[in-house]
Amino acid sequence: MTDDEMKVLAEGFCACTLPKERWTHQAHFATALWLILRRPDIQPERDMPDLIRRYNESVGGVNSDSSGYHETITQASLHMARHLLAGLSADIAPADALVALMASPLGNKDWPFTYWTRDRLMAVPARLGWVEPDLQPLPA
Repeated sequence: MTDDEMKVLAEGFCACTLPKERWTHQAHFATALWLILRRPDIQPERDMPDLIRRYNESVGGVNSDSSGYHETITQASLHMARHLLAGLSADIAPADALVALMASPLGNKDWPFTYWTRDRLMAVPARLGWVEPDLQPLPA
């Protein structure tokens, strides 16, 4: 994915015009990286919850106790994206950051289960709020 493709993806997500089938695991991280690196007016940890909820509803999704927005996964993903970026060049292009991220364990959509048991992460409290990992802590 190029920087321009990431920009189109992130802008489509923010504007709620991105087709649902394009909102993949890679697209989640591409959007997060783009916003972190190129949109200083957006604080992802603060703003992504509402952006994701709004996007989900725009494509016919429901944000509930059992579907849609998931707070723990969102905040953990942002934490891990920032952790990865901290180990890269400060002026890295978003597309290069995405290549590095997707080549890391984060490229596997099941990466959260390295830190949380499935039962804990898929429970309502983790969907609605932050729940600490129960297998191992996230990297500092």
